Amino acid sequence: MLYWSLVFFIVAIVAAVFGFGGIAAGAAGIAKILFFFFVVIFLVSLIWGLLNGPRSRPPAV
Repeated sequence: MLYWSLVFFIVAIVAAVFGFGGIAAGAAGIAKILFFFFVVIFLVSLIWGLLNGPRSRPPAV
């Protein structure tokens, strides 16, 4: 998801350089949404991992 956010950001920069303001704004908006979605999923998984703690291993035979 972070990859796609970066792709849309690059598309926005290229579109802005060539003067396509509407496309640049749309691509930047999509990149921003994907980035924040990635951050939320990352934080939820981080908190979930901290609350569950390390998993215990079965005893060696």
